[in-house]
Amino acid sequence: MAAAKKAVLGPLVGAVDQGTSSTRFLVFNSKTAELLSHHQVEIKQEFPREGWVEQDPKEILQSVYECIEKTCEKLEQLNIDISNIKAIGVSNQRETTVVWDKLTGEPLYNAVAAPVSPGSSVPVAVVPSGSSVPAAGTSSVWLDLRTQSTVENLSKRIPGNNNFVKSKTGLPLSTYFSAVKLRWLLDNVRKVQMAVEENRALFGTIDSWLIWSLTGGVNGGVHCTDVTNASRTMLFNIHSLEWDKELCEFFGIPMEILPNVRSSSEIYGLMKISHSLKAGALEGVPISGCLGDQSAALVGQMCFQDGQAKNTYGTGCFLLCNTGHKCVFSEHGLLTTVAYKLGRDKPVYYALEGSVAIAGAVIRWLRDNLGIIKSSEEIEKLAKEVGTSYGCYFVPAFSGLYAPYWEPSARGIICGLTQFTNKCHIAFAALEAVCFQTREILDAMNRDCGIPLSHLQVDGGMTSNKILMQLQADILYIP
Repeated sequence: MAAAKKAVLGPLVGAVDQGTSSTRFLVFNSKTAELLSHHQVEIKQEFPREGWVEQDPKEILQSVYECIEKTCEKLEQLNIDISNIKAIGVSNQRETTVVWDKLTGEPLYNAVAAPVSPGSSVPVAVVPSGSSVPAAGTSSVWLDLRTQSTVENLSKRIPGNNNFVKSKTGLPLSTYFSAVKLRWLLDNVRKVQMAVEENRALFGTIDSWLIWSLTGGVNGGVHCTDVTNASRTMLFNIHSLEWDKELCEFFGIPMEILPNVRSSSEIYGLMKISHSLKAGALEGVPISGCLGDQSAALVGQMCFQDGQAKNTYGTGCFLLCNTGHKCVFSEHGLLTTVAYKLGRDKPVYYALEGSVAIAGAVIRWLRDNLGIIKSSEEIEKLAKEVGTSYGCYFVPAFSGLYAPYWEPSARGIICGLTQFTNKCHIAFAALEAVCFQTREILDAMNRDCGIPLSHLQVDGGMTSNKILMQLQADILYIP
C-alpha cells in the first residue's frame, strides 16, 4: 500500500515559548496563523533558601529539545511535512540570569530568577532622605533575600538622588533585573569568578542561553540577545541601544561576558540538532525572531500603534502600552522599556509597563489557603451566584504593592464584611481586585501618555473568565 502523501501547507513557523513554569514549542501555518501542533513541558523551580528562586539551565534547555521533538512527532502523525518549518522564534521569561562556560557548555550556577511567590521577597525602597515613601520618579527596590546587601551597597554609590540608573535604563535599581543577580554571582560563586578571570564565562538571559545552545553551543554557538531582553538587564542604555560602559562600571560587570545585542527580527544563527531525532529535520533552520515574553504578547496582540496596549493576566498582570518612537519616562511609578525593533534597519519602539504582583495568584490563595474553592475554575461560578461583592473589598497585597504605588510595606486586607457576607462575595471581590489594580495602572499610563486608551487587548489564563473580563471592561469604561 502506498504511503499517504504528506500535507503541503506552505511555509510553517516554529516558536519556542520558555516561561517560569513551563516550556512550549508551537508550530503555525505562516499564511493563516493557524496553530497546527504544540507540546508543553512543566519545569521545576528550586528554593535552596527562603527568598531564593532558581532553575536548572540544563533542565530548561532539555525541556526545549523535548517540546521540539514531541511537536515534530505530532506533526508526523498529522502527516505534515516537518521540513516546511522555515524559521524559528524564541519568546522567554525576562530578567532570569544564566552564566555558563563557553568551553564546556556547562552552566556555572543555576539560573537566578526573580521571587514571584507571595512572601518570598523582602521589599526595601530607596527613598530621598527625610521622605517616608518613594517620591514620583525615585527608585523603588524589591529585594529577594539573597541580593539584599548587594542592592544596599549599590544604592549607597548613587550620588544624591539623580536617578543615575533609571535615566539610562528606564528601570529602578532593583533585584528584579539581571545586573544585581549577576553582581551577586560574581561576588559569591567561585566557579563564576574563576571563569571570568580565565575568560571562559558567558552571561545571558534565557534567550541567550537557548540561542547559543540551539546554534551549536561550544561548536560555534551564537552569543546574542535582542533589544527587549537587553533592556531588562539594567546594563543596557535604551537611548543608544548599546551596553552602557558607565552602568557596567557601576555594577562591576566585565563587558566581554555580555551577549551581542541584535534586533528582535533578524537571522541570529542556524539550528544544529541531531539527525537521529525527528527534529533533525530542523537542522539548518534559521532562528530569526526573539522577544521577551511581555513584548512578545504586545507584538502578538498587534499593538503596533502609539497608544495601543495589552494586559496579560497570569500569576500577576503585565500591562504594556506602546509609546511609539518616544521614550516616555513615567511620573507615576511605571517602567520604561523597549517594546520591539522588528529588523536590523527598522526603528525601535518603546513601551510603558506596569505590573500587578497578584492576579491569578489571588485565586490560588483562595483555593490553597482558605479552601473556599477546589479548582481555579470554580471562582467564576461562585462570583456569578451573587453578581456583586456587596460592599466587600479585597486588596491582595501579599508582598506589598507594585505599580503605581511601589509600597513594599503594604499588606493584604479584606474589608467591608457584614454578617451577610459569604464566600461568593469574597470570590467576587477577588475578581474585582484584579480589575481595580489594572485600572490604577491604566490611569497612571493615561496620565503619563496624555492620551486616554480607547480599548485594551487581553491575554493570559484568566481571560477565559467571562465575569472577570466584563468586570474589567466596566471598571475601565473601555472595551
